[in-house]
Amino acid sequence: MKQDIHPKYYSESKVVCSCGKTYTTGSTKEEMRIELCGSCHPFYTGEQKIVDTEGRVERLKRRYNLS
Repeated sequence: MKQDIHPKYYSESKVVCSCGKTYTTGSTKEEMRIELCGSCHPFYTGEQKIVDTEGRVERLKRRYNLS
């Protein structure tokens, strides 16, 4: 194997989610910031969040005369 080609491995890497939950895992990065984790992801929580920034839902309702 070639020497000095592998990145440094951190056995206690910190993962911080935007919801505030933190995890410890092994990684080549010392700290990672993520947007979604198993505690806040809609698939695992059962909550449905609709992000509508351009009025697409309203436009669809108008187009098909939905109430």
